[in-house]
Amino acid sequence: MIYTCTLNPAIDLFVNIDTLKPNVVNRTNAEDYIPNGKAINISFILKRMGVNNTALGFIGGFTGSFIKNELEYQGITTNFIEVDGITRVNTFVRDRENEYKIVNKGPVIPQNKTVEMLEKICEIPAGSLLFVSGSLPRGVSENIFEEIAKISKKNNVKLVLDISSKKLLDCLHYQPYLIKPNEEELADLFEKDSLTEKDIMELSEVLLTKGAQNVLVSLGDKGSLFLSEEKVLRVSAPQGNAVNTACAGDALLGSFVGKLVQGSSLEEALIFASATGASTAFTSGLSDLTDVNELIKEIKIKQLNLNVS
Repeated sequence: MIYTCTLNPAIDLFVNIDTLKPNVVNRTNAEDYIPNGKAINISFILKRMGVNNTALGFIGGFTGSFIKNELEYQGITTNFIEVDGITRVNTFVRDRENEYKIVNKGPVIPQNKTVEMLEKICEIPAGSLLFVSGSLPRGVSENIFEEIAKISKKNNVKLVLDISSKKLLDCLHYQPYLIKPNEEELADLFEKDSLTEKDIMELSEVLLTKGAQNVLVSLGDKGSLFLSEEKVLRVSAPQGNAVNTACAGDALLGSFVGKLVQGSSLEEALIFASATGASTAFTSGLSDLTDVNELIKEIKIKQLNLNVS
């Protein structure tokens, strides 16, 4: 079974307007409400691939109900914990010249609800896959990532981590199945201002030596890098007009693991994932996968040498 855990979900409100003016009523041309959260995006991508999964997380109020209902409408099982307050709404306003991004903090999660979430994770059956992805809500310590890693190791659950936290390094002791930093997150983990291609390779190898079973580094329009003890693969990305880079990494990760679950080879899964990530980057929402087969034709993959002994 596959589970996704979004600790700080949101609704993203996208608004189009001719010109945003202060102190007057601004009439919109169009708006769209989309359930969001990195692991929620993974749930949607998996389901579009025909891979069933269960979404965990904290939700509150009418906005939380909207997220739950949208997931269930798409055929995704939910097992959320309801909290006081209202799940956050992030607003993105685009006029002819600019985009304005307004991101809210969301409700404070009390300690007893954090304990309840850990109890739910303890109930995940052995052999399952668990994605933990995204930011933390107020009231939840970064220590929860290490707690989840510890539980997953003890209960033989394959843990996939995509988090912007230095706690990721502490989680490696518990040998997570897969971690997916992007280039910026990799630099932050090792307190670097910027990274060369050689740096990316060497630091990813360090993550392997510290305990990660597999490492997938997303590199935007430069593609991705995959490392395990057996193989290192460098994958290119299709080129195009990127309009939605924020969700591309989620699509890459979800589709990569989804393909592996469906029995594809490592190389096939990486190529499909690169195409799915690009497809998402080229659209306003998550990829519907219709252009993935065409994008696959643009992708190249090559094997590199692993320096870790």
